[in-house]
Amino acid sequence: MNTASVPQQPQPTPATAPSAAPSTPPHASEATRLLCAGTYLDPGYRDRVIDELHLNEQRFVAPSLGLDAARVLAHALRARRQELQWAGAIFGLWLLGAVLTQGLLALYVLPSLYLAIGVWIRGRAPVAPLYRTVPAFFFRWWGRILLAVMAVFTVIAAFAGEDDGPSSGSYGSPYDPYDSYGTSDSPGLSDVFLPGSGDAGTHFKPWQAWAALVVLALVAVCLAGQRGQFARVLAGELSPQRFPDAADDPAEQGENRRFQWLRHRIRTEQHAPLIMYNEARPFCGAGQAQQDWVLAVELKPDALKKRQQPISNRLVLEKIRPLVERLRLPAEYAGPGVRDRLRWLEIDECVFLPAEGLLRRDDAPYQQQAFEQHRAHAVEEGAEKRRHFLRIRVGGWEEELVVTVFVRVHTQGRMLMLEIAPHVLQPVRPLFKEADRAAHRYRHNSALGKAVWAVARVPVSPARSLIVLGRAVAYGWRLLTGGYANALPDGPALSVRELGSADAGSQFQEMDASRYLKSIQDRVANGVRAALAEAGYQTGEFVQQVNNISNGGVHIGRVEGSTFAVGDNSSASSTNGGGEPRKGADAHGDE
Repeated sequence: MNTASVPQQPQPTPATAPSAAPSTPPHASEATRLLCAGTYLDPGYRDRVIDELHLNEQRFVAPSLGLDAARVLAHALRARRQELQWAGAIFGLWLLGAVLTQGLLALYVLPSLYLAIGVWIRGRAPVAPLYRTVPAFFFRWWGRILLAVMAVFTVIAAFAGEDDGPSSGSYGSPYDPYDSYGTSDSPGLSDVFLPGSGDAGTHFKPWQAWAALVVLALVAVCLAGQRGQFARVLAGELSPQRFPDAADDPAEQGENRRFQWLRHRIRTEQHAPLIMYNEARPFCGAGQAQQDWVLAVELKPDALKKRQQPISNRLVLEKIRPLVERLRLPAEYAGPGVRDRLRWLEIDECVFLPAEGLLRRDDAPYQQQAFEQHRAHAVEEGAEKRRHFLRIRVGGWEEELVVTVFVRVHTQGRMLMLEIAPHVLQPVRPLFKEADRAAHRYRHNSALGKAVWAVARVPVSPARSLIVLGRAVAYGWRLLTGGYANALPDGPALSVRELGSADAGSQFQEMDASRYLKSIQDRVANGVRAALAEAGYQTGEFVQQVNNISNGGVHIGRVEGSTFAVGDNSSASSTNGGGEPRKGADAHGDE
């Protein structure tokens, strides 16, 4: 009897080792594999990946949370090379056919353009607006009608007999299907498609029609070969079984020196705790920004405490860290085999530095000693351009759903400021996730199905091939003339992970993201409150601000003897042991 199977996940470690890291490295994660597959499926995504990571070599790479951007770039370059080879072969066949048939095959370019324009007008949106749908409908159907008429007349011309009369050496035959009435006085079909072509374009021999059919068949073979190559890649090096072995990946072998240098830079930067950023997008790569928390409370001495201890940014962060780390521990009754991504929650410290001012990309201080110096100074700074954060990350759904919370604490002028910047990386696009299904369906399709798939794409193949070749020429021109190699360093403009993300996740994924965020925010708030209380300061105002910001969604301390709020428009209050309310008191009776 068949039973439902749970997707393979890293096996959890016993509860005695809650800090164990996930067993899947970023270069072998499912998110990396799907993004690599996406470079073969979506030319627009592939071009943007190459532009960001290969063309703009002066830009630092965005933090790659749960993936390896260098491997995505390697497959993007490989996918483009393969596409260029097939596009060159297909376009060459069309040119050769147009010459051999003395213009007959060139007549098929017109319906191909109609079809390509229709696809372009329609766009890639799942539901196109009416002003796009209507003209796209007419362009595509007019192209299909012209294509069908031309195909019928080509077949008729192929089976027509040769003329044994005096005109046997001319372009004509006794019955020319491309002449609408079989006479030279009437406008031929080629005159309708290519006005002004004259008599030379009106009559074709049967062998020319046969040559056109053969060339069209060869184009279909090339299209089938291109699709088959994609299916083999998905079944081979991009299969879940072989993908973890990066050393055996053909995409990273045999590249030029420039790619090798870029790959080294990307892998040095993408997971480093030092983040070189662009001022316009400091959290590039972290995903969609959620509601920020910015709290500022005055450090008021607690009258019940004998004295107040000095409180620093480092002290507060060290109080937060162990509380967040406890989220890794499963419930005692759940046992060591519990599946919960919070068990592999990652905590580290990162420093943001602006990319302005550097002369070379290699000058960024990624060395461990340089980073330690920046961290030691930045942790106690009020900060403007250089900022220190405690970074808390949870990679769920095989690194497809990534929740990252940046926490920053600053104390100055007897004030404590807490900044919490949560971000969510949504799952990979549905198109990329369907790559395995699409490849499997094609590989196991019948010969007839594969033939129909290829033939249906022959009409638009010349336009698409020309577009591919034109993009390659434009990219080469930009690479030669853009001056990117000697440009001043800049922060990342976009993230290949964000480019490959869906607009929203499933309901289960949204629930998980909300659970991760609420759990982390609650522990951070508790850590700050505990640090204030232990240092001898009042915590009531801080607790009230937390409740106001979270609309009652964060519970601090115990209900008994603590400050709490219920409802959207509630206010925080507490009661002492005698039942008298005391505003602004915390769980320990502090005011």
